[in-house]
Amino acid sequence: MGQEPGEAAARSVAVTLSDVAREAGVSLATASRAINGSVRQVREELRERVLEAAARLNYAANAPAQAMARGQASVVGLVVHDIADPYFSAIAAGVMQAAEEHHLLVTVGSTMSRPERELTYLASLRGQRGRAAILAGSRVDDSELQERLRHEIQMYQAAGGRVVAISQHRLPVDTVVVENRSGARALAARLVGLGYQRFGVLAGPQELLTARDRVEGFRDGLAAAGADRPRAVVRGDFTRDGGYRAMQELLDESPDVQCVFAVNDVMAVGAMTACRDRGLVLPRDLALAGFDDIATLRDVHPALTTVRLPLEAMGAAALELVLSAEKVGAPRSRRIRGEVVVRASTPGIAC
Repeated sequence: MGQEPGEAAARSVAVTLSDVAREAGVSLATASRAINGSVRQVREELRERVLEAAARLNYAANAPAQAMARGQASVVGLVVHDIADPYFSAIAAGVMQAAEEHHLLVTVGSTMSRPERELTYLASLRGQRGRAAILAGSRVDDSELQERLRHEIQMYQAAGGRVVAISQHRLPVDTVVVENRSGARALAARLVGLGYQRFGVLAGPQELLTARDRVEGFRDGLAAAGADRPRAVVRGDFTRDGGYRAMQELLDESPDVQCVFAVNDVMAVGAMTACRDRGLVLPRDLALAGFDDIATLRDVHPALTTVRLPLEAMGAAALELVLSAEKVGAPRSRRIRGEVVVRASTPGIAC
């Protein structure tokens, strides 16, 4: 006669670490070190035996107990602005791949483009005794919010956690810094070298420092190359739909532009659709460039000129900063420089 589902579930809940130790033929201390982690290492053969026993018994480790056993949980919290954005998905993949090598669990939270939610996630991770938090995404031009975030970071670090950022170096933490200005400057110089002179910019939100840095870098690059300032700078959300709407507005304002720079690739993809809806053929009628080199670009036509960032490597670098934390000294930075990649969307203008 088979077990009822409720009986099986009740038995799985009742399984203890002592049961696992008995099943594996090891001491309770060894089972605890193998599952919960410890400064003292367990031989790989014993560790595998304990994990196999735990799987057979359907044992679920108690997260608070794990945290107490180690002094902190093997959890790294990754906080991004928009998990649907391929930029952040690629960073998350890099963090997770690196975490796998160190037996760390990564949890992902999205602020849904509301920067104040970083405070909520940090407080939650502190309560769970999370080992570290990685804040991935642009800082915003809001001094009050940044001060509140600094305070929350101090509390998190005082509780034994680490905080690392992937953004501008505006917080008192180790930071993976993307050189947005220099990348946009180099892109502008390359586009002018291809013969373009009349530019438009899809600029992104004013409060995002990443958007601001890329617009200013692009303007600097145009000036250094002897080109005029952009004829139109239109702001929109850092999304596909934001790029679509901003491109529609730019085409209404400045229909004579030769080349448009979208400050991220997601906006550029939306801009491509807006052009098609207007009956424009890229790049015959208009050239277009982006920034980031997200994986989605493999499927767009024409292939998009952009500034390539090593997104997965950025995520891995952030986790490396977590694991190599120094006890003294000023916050460290790892600088990431982009590479201009010219593709079919900017074929150039014949002299």
